[in-house]
Amino acid sequence: MAEKGMPMHFVSSRTRLSRAVVATCGVSALLLAATATAGSSAAAAGPDGPGGDPSRGGAVITVTTAEVGAPGNPSVGVVPFTDAIYPSCADAPQTSSGCQTVGGVRYPYEIGQLEVTVEQWVAFLNTVDPEGRNRLDLYDETESSSAWPKYGQINLSAGAGNGHHYSVAFPEWANKPYGFANFLRAARFVNSLYNGRLISKQSSSNGDFDYVTYRVRLSSRTERGMYDLARRNATRAHDSGFVVPSQDEWIKAAYYDPNGGGTYSYWKYPTNPGVFGDGDATAPNPTVLNPTTGDVTNAANQPLASYHASGQPAPSWCPAQLQPVACSTVNPIGLDPLTYADLYQGSLSTVGQAETTSPWGTLDQGGNAVEWTDTITAPPTGRNSARVWRRLHGGVSNAPAFQMWPSAVGLQPQDNVFYNHTYPWLGIRIGVIGDLGLGKS
Repeated sequence: MAEKGMPMHFVSSRTRLSRAVVATCGVSALLLAATATAGSSAAAAGPDGPGGDPSRGGAVITVTTAEVGAPGNPSVGVVPFTDAIYPSCADAPQTSSGCQTVGGVRYPYEIGQLEVTVEQWVAFLNTVDPEGRNRLDLYDETESSSAWPKYGQINLSAGAGNGHHYSVAFPEWANKPYGFANFLRAARFVNSLYNGRLISKQSSSNGDFDYVTYRVRLSSRTERGMYDLARRNATRAHDSGFVVPSQDEWIKAAYYDPNGGGTYSYWKYPTNPGVFGDGDATAPNPTVLNPTTGDVTNAANQPLASYHASGQPAPSWCPAQLQPVACSTVNPIGLDPLTYADLYQGSLSTVGQAETTSPWGTLDQGGNAVEWTDTITAPPTGRNSARVWRRLHGGVSNAPAFQMWPSAVGLQPQDNVFYNHTYPWLGIRIGVIGDLGLGKS
């Protein structure tokens, strides 16, 4: 049996929930799945905020990005899921896992300071699906608080008025990362931003970090924009606009230190330089969450990330409106309470409250929700596949420290329906390329 969080082979989703969700639901099981078939700030309040009347052009949300400079930075070589980096793949040992060159980006760009929140996702849902019919498969019943009390973020009400069918399950979820994303959902969110109207754009600085805050009225057009989803292997269609970050963009923002810190100018964690080769000895401290709100209570204990540290309880909470027994037993997968308690431990924390920044000023790139990139990769078998596979990064609140290493280059099918039903830690962080002008994105 693999250790908690270690990858195991996928089996049929009908077979003991893929061997009880691949034995642990650790994120590497999600990311490696060897034989398988997150920024934004809180959404704007007021009449143009989440749930705004789509007939007026859609809800308005606010997203803040961190500027990432040093174009043409050096890349490094990584052997997947090993505790090391190398100046290049020529310097890496030869293994069956191979080596990837990652982190080099030749142009300046921006990446979300925070992960996309539940509140922002609800605003998007009510804009693009005002009648609540879910024609684009942007919602699953398991996302509801009744079907999955511990993890249910969003409720769908058939009887609500147009533009109000979707709602945040409990107020405590509003500023948690949206956790049920696949790549196609992420791309549709980005297309809505891309096709939307850019109302305002404001630059700011905080210490060594530079940020841009955008207010965007979302568009109901989701199928074309930055990504043409008529193409199953959609790539960026424009040189400027909102994007899902690439693997290199994501890794550079999380680990590359323009001041030369770390090893070959790369940190081991998105929170601190760490020491390659020491296992989890220099990993960040794990968050402790308020048990009824999911707010971080130990932000003074820096560096900090929401992950499952060895020998310690995973960060967890249950909405105060629910009985604790519901959170500890009720699940849409049919797991018995003991198995459920073992597999589903970590919970998502309020975005940004860990307060530990990456070298470029982003938050929560280590832990909390694992995040999609738009980088297409070969399937893990190396054979041709009818499915499109993409890379993900970032660790997760239910997985160990090694998932936060730059070598954690996991992959998943872009449309894995099984994980839509069973994996509540899949997030989105937006990016921006080029220069966005007011009036359009």
